Amino acid sequence: MSLSNLDLWVLGAYAVMLLGVALYVSREKDGHSKNTEDYFLAGKSLPWWAIGASLIAANISAEQIIGMSGEGFRIGLAIAAYEWQAAIVLILVAKYFLPIFLKREIYTMPQFLETRYGSGVKTLMSGYWIFLYTAVNLTTVLWLGALAVNTLTGLSILTSMAALGGFAILYSYWGGLKAVALTDIIQVVILVIGGFIIAWLTMGIIGGDSGVLGGFERMYTELPGKFDMIFEKDQYGYDTMPGIWTLLGGLWILHLNYWGFNQYIIQRALGAKDIREAQKGLVFAAALKLLMPLIIVLPGIAAVMLATPEFGVLNTEVLADKTDRAYPEVMRIMPSGLRGLIFAALVAAIVSSLASMMNSISTIFTMDIYKMAKSGRSESHYVMVGRLTAVSAMIFAVIIAQPIFQNMESAFQTVQELTGYVAPGVVSVFLLGMFYKSANSSGAYAMLIASIVLSPAVAFFFPDFQFVNRIWAIFLGCAVLGVVVSKFTNAPLKEQSVNLGDINFKTSASFNMWSVIIGLSLIALYAAFW
Repeated sequence: MSLSNLDLWVLGAYAVMLLGVALYVSREKDGHSKNTEDYFLAGKSLPWWAIGASLIAANISAEQIIGMSGEGFRIGLAIAAYEWQAAIVLILVAKYFLPIFLKREIYTMPQFLETRYGSGVKTLMSGYWIFLYTAVNLTTVLWLGALAVNTLTGLSILTSMAALGGFAILYSYWGGLKAVALTDIIQVVILVIGGFIIAWLTMGIIGGDSGVLGGFERMYTELPGKFDMIFEKDQYGYDTMPGIWTLLGGLWILHLNYWGFNQYIIQRALGAKDIREAQKGLVFAAALKLLMPLIIVLPGIAAVMLATPEFGVLNTEVLADKTDRAYPEVMRIMPSGLRGLIFAALVAAIVSSLASMMNSISTIFTMDIYKMAKSGRSESHYVMVGRLTAVSAMIFAVIIAQPIFQNMESAFQTVQELTGYVAPGVVSVFLLGMFYKSANSSGAYAMLIASIVLSPAVAFFFPDFQFVNRIWAIFLGCAVLGVVVSKFTNAPLKEQSVNLGDINFKTSASFNMWSVIIGLSLIALYAAFW
């Protein structure tokens, strides 16, 4: 076991604090029982700082921390494109997507599809998202989180997954989105502090007498390929991050799919007090995104040096077998006490993401499937159904996670590729639904079916066609197909189309200022590490 008694005390203090805050914010006022808006949308009362913090906490899970750090170990800083490009997408979502979603007063993404395309498309996508969040997202976070717990405590993978899932259920069961979002503020603070500590200490070990800056300079000098954002064709890692196409191709489609049309992300913004609070929350999250590679990717790059004979502090046999072990291995060499804090930060990220996904699964199932079949029930009945759905999804994910991921080297890359099979269809359906008046249900079905059929077919028959470029090509094909099919079939009803003239896309001066600052910062970062 790598955790000392002091580490366990730190971890225990975090758990008690989190549960205490969750119970406090979940309490019901006298004479008021939670209704569906309270449970699934936090009573539409979330301020911008809670939205921004909750977005980051929901996103930065074990998949990101462990998976992306493992990719940092394998290919280097180029994987940070998943973080830095997301900042631009968050700004676009805040300015152009949120006004449309909030205007329609929806609880879920499938509800938007129902108002735009009809109940058939809504039901199809509800089933897809429940499957994705349960069988792919929940399982990934559980599996990668369990790897870290196993490395540091010696607990079995299954026991570790059960413990993480049980903790997520414990603090989110009664409070719903409000408990998740407000405790996420604590999670993000612990996550950022813990991440900075592990980055600082690993570079300090490498720098020796030269200190942290000396450690970074040494890494930059001795591992130059690990600090390239844009790979050449002959560089290792090009198959994952294909050079300039990471800026021009399908990575944007993955970002739009995740940040624009993902229930457990957008649900935070739907719970905002108003559109201005939602937009400020998203630009706050975009600013935080600029910091994430420092606390996630750098420790993975540092692990490359720490695994060399000169330092010899990491288990090279473990890292050779699974790069996803890089972050847990680095955590293992941290000083007692600090190791407990960093472990608490990792657990914070894991349980926050698990709770977010559980809440979204329960929201979609209850509001888009169950309520349609069992209408007219009381609000408290639907809240209870939502709670039971969340618990059931977690139990199912714990059971199936190990058989899915136990033989995979990089769970992070596997999830991106699986998501890439459907993302082109999902993004084209939403974009045409919002910005092309003639898009109809026939076009929507055509886009979704084309994405599901073409993606695996192209991957099978053209295995050398890099997955980011494949996503971009299939997205363009789906969008064109959607336009053509919609043009030659029945036009949608007038009330189904989005009247862009009725939508206020104007944003505040502070939003615009921070958007420019973030954009210029990204230009500077890419120029520095091109």
